[in-house]
Amino acid sequence: MKDIISWVLRHVPRKYLQLVSHFGVKVLSVFYRGQGVECNVCGSEFRKFLPYGRSGRDNALCPNCLSLERHRLMYLYLQRKTDFFKADLKLLHVAPEYCFIDRFEKMKNLDYITADIESPLAKVKMDIHRIPFEANTFDVAFCNHVMEHVDDDIKAMSELHRVLKPGGWAIIQSPQDWSKATTYEDPAITDPKEREKHFWQDDHLRLFGRDYGRRLEKGGFKVTEDRFVMDELTPEEVKRYALPANEVIYLCRK
Repeated sequence: MKDIISWVLRHVPRKYLQLVSHFGVKVLSVFYRGQGVECNVCGSEFRKFLPYGRSGRDNALCPNCLSLERHRLMYLYLQRKTDFFKADLKLLHVAPEYCFIDRFEKMKNLDYITADIESPLAKVKMDIHRIPFEANTFDVAFCNHVMEHVDDDIKAMSELHRVLKPGGWAIIQSPQDWSKATTYEDPAITDPKEREKHFWQDDHLRLFGRDYGRRLEKGGFKVTEDRFVMDELTPEEVKRYALPANEVIYLCRK
């Protein structure tokens, strides 16, 4: 199963996967029935989650809603540490994840706008370097696993900052190599195989280091690096929901 999923992720364009992958994965869910893990996004239980990723991470993908480890962590964080599910909020969701879209659209407290440069799931087509909304428009923004793909991450971050209202907040997550003190970039690396070797994927333009929070600050944000999963969750919760054990939540405020 790992090899099949890895091959699909490497060879099928993401925009097509977003349209059809949930059908195939739901078929597989029958074979994963059990009570070993629980998806806190959709409430489904399985003996384990599906593997996922080009390297085939074990116990990662919920067969029902397609949440990954980082999605389940973010959802739990929103439930326990924000007013996201209660306050009236205008939300910009860049590169919207399948597991969240229907749920957020049904929430009566949200004025919910999805946007992406190519995703067929998004309602607004946009380049994050030039967000087509006025300054001070949104209360909240989500933008996860995007900044490693864009030409100018600081410009993209500053655009998200611009369209947030004063007092607004964003969650902006990206892959990080914690062994690196600073972000690694080299525009001379253009060969896809070399990009995967250096930046973990062939469509990544950089690999963020421990300075990721400081880069978000260059975009204008006041950044809280919240060690929620390490400091506030029990080992039993981390195992039950199959959460990323070392991921920091970057809460960005304007």
